[in-house]
Amino acid sequence: MVLACPSAPSRLRFRNMRARSVALVSLSVLLLGWLTPAAAAPPPPEFGSDYADPRTPAPPVAVPNTRHCSVEIVRHGFRNFDPYTSTYTPPANCRGPWSKVVLRMNGSVKGVQFDRLGHITIGGVGVFRTSTPEPSTDGINWQVEKDISSYSPLLRSPQPVVMELGNVVNDTYTGVLDITVTLDFYVTGRGAPAARTASAVLPLQDQRREDSDLVGTATLPRNTTRLLGEIYVTGSGGGCEEFWDTSAPASTGYSCPDGLPYREVEVLVDGKVAGIALPYPYIYTGGWSNPYSWRPSPAPRAFDIKPLMYDLTPFAGLVSDGKPHEFRVHVAGVPAGQSGWFTVPNLHVWTDAHLKQTRGALTSYAVAPLTKSDEVTGSSGAPGSVRTKASRSLKISGYVETSAGRIRTTVERSLANTSDHTWEAGESRDTLDATWRDVSTVTTGPRVERVELNYSKNGYLSFLPNATIPDGYDVITDLALADRSRTTTRLGPLVLADRQTEETYDGRATWIYNVPRDQRHATGTQTVRYRAHGTGGCYDHTLSAVNGTYTEDYYRC
Repeated sequence: MVLACPSAPSRLRFRNMRARSVALVSLSVLLLGWLTPAAAAPPPPEFGSDYADPRTPAPPVAVPNTRHCSVEIVRHGFRNFDPYTSTYTPPANCRGPWSKVVLRMNGSVKGVQFDRLGHITIGGVGVFRTSTPEPSTDGINWQVEKDISSYSPLLRSPQPVVMELGNVVNDTYTGVLDITVTLDFYVTGRGAPAARTASAVLPLQDQRREDSDLVGTATLPRNTTRLLGEIYVTGSGGGCEEFWDTSAPASTGYSCPDGLPYREVEVLVDGKVAGIALPYPYIYTGGWSNPYSWRPSPAPRAFDIKPLMYDLTPFAGLVSDGKPHEFRVHVAGVPAGQSGWFTVPNLHVWTDAHLKQTRGALTSYAVAPLTKSDEVTGSSGAPGSVRTKASRSLKISGYVETSAGRIRTTVERSLANTSDHTWEAGESRDTLDATWRDVSTVTTGPRVERVELNYSKNGYLSFLPNATIPDGYDVITDLALADRSRTTTRLGPLVLADRQTEETYDGRATWIYNVPRDQRHATGTQTVRYRAHGTGGCYDHTLSAVNGTYTEDYYRC
């Protein structure tokens, strides 16, 4: 991960630095939107040696009112880069099928430490990716939970568990990351049917790196009927690719010369592009050179890094021949020879219960080339800018011959990105205004499923000499983020489901760089909100904080 403090003022920019405990509220609060005070005392005038335990406004995972069992898979204090390993054993008292499986992580850390990236695999399948908050001197605790019911086929038998959470502990960076992870299995019952999942979840075999690509093989069941790809993918810590959305060519003199800011994650099957997607522009809890922006609540998705999803069903009839097929993950836009992308792909496979062999073919294939324009200005020490507009689309159709007859699937996907990144001389003020739009439509017979994803990042970072402290610099960030989605399912003219969600962050934080920690005089205000409506009901939760103390915590609908 990146440093909380840069090694030199010239490097202090967007990229140099880099839970959920939902309050129980009464029915009257949910219905009337009453304010739930989060603190009896007024907030402090600036950050001190402690701040409130981090949490997010997102809803808890909905679970059925049935019996459940817990299986602990991780209990460890992460001090170095050694992976933690254990063995998962299915719960004897809660045998499947399960209505819901929930992963719950509890973490604690105190002292001085950077933000870290963590990942869990079960049976070689990636099931969870996360980042950690930066601690206070006095210490913090946080919780994250995730619905992992889609991995139920994997959890029916014992599996090896690996958790990676690289950390450095020494005389300066003292924070040990104490992590416990459990899986909670909810049995089926009245109103709680078994979770609908794939028949199998598979990792790629024989994985290797070719430049920045991850390449592996998969031998799928001969009776495959449906195929989804899933990729946990992030620009990794410690380099410019973590801050890909503010990349600039070396000719501009910008302090992170990493090409242009457009990135796209492609899936290729046997060398043929089968899926495209836009990566999410993550900000971790040391990001934008200001850890105080993310105390106590992080940016959207920082604690629960979501995978990109691809419907690869048009290719199902081609890869169900019992032979190994190559799957490649390519991050387009990465400069040649540049590393820095973490990718863990999985395949979710559905099979035919009545046939030993299915067959099929592609019927149409149209993948448009990337359309992109870039306007670049600037030179070393001078003001500069990178303005980018990009778009791409595909439409692929295929069929599979199944026991239910020929099933045709058409996948359409369109991507669009606009970015306006400008900076003043010496990068004393750095401004970004960027949006991303990723729309996927899957048509299977009369059934149409559409997922619209929209992200935005708008704000600035300033880095100016302090008026009274020699060699001190005032760091100010002002930032607004939005993560929006809409998912609809139609059967002919009938709307089966329509759900919209929105998670937003709005905050401003300041601190003095190049002084002892107790002289930073850090301040910060933030408001984070999660809203959802449509199928499944209404949810609306807001958290506001001043200088690390929650001042508002309320629900309304």
